Amino acid sequence: MEDLLLTLAVPAVVLAGGVYAVCDCRRQRRRPPSPYTRRAAELAARDAVDRAVTVVEDAYTALGGLYADPATPYPAGPAAVSGGAGSSPDHDPSRPAPVRRP
Repeated sequence: MEDLLLTLAVPAVVLAGGVYAVCDCRRQRRRPPSPYTRRAAELAARDAVDRAVTVVEDAYTALGGLYADPATPYPAGPAAVSGGAGSSPDHDPSRPAPVRRP
């Protein structure tokens, strides 16, 4: 019986949420928010973006030493990685190289 109630509760909650969303949308169409409310929302959004920019800039300033210096060149792609004396030749990429044990 508990499983049946739980099973029926989920669609009921989804249906209630949909009805609420439709009613809220219709209410907002009939009475749009005042221009002062929109302006306040725009200012709040701009303030949030400014704060986020400040946080990122402060983090970069504090941790900037951990980033690579743009003036130093990066090593070239695969040519910079060379195999050692015991490296195996290229194999099928889907299979790992065989392991040799002494």
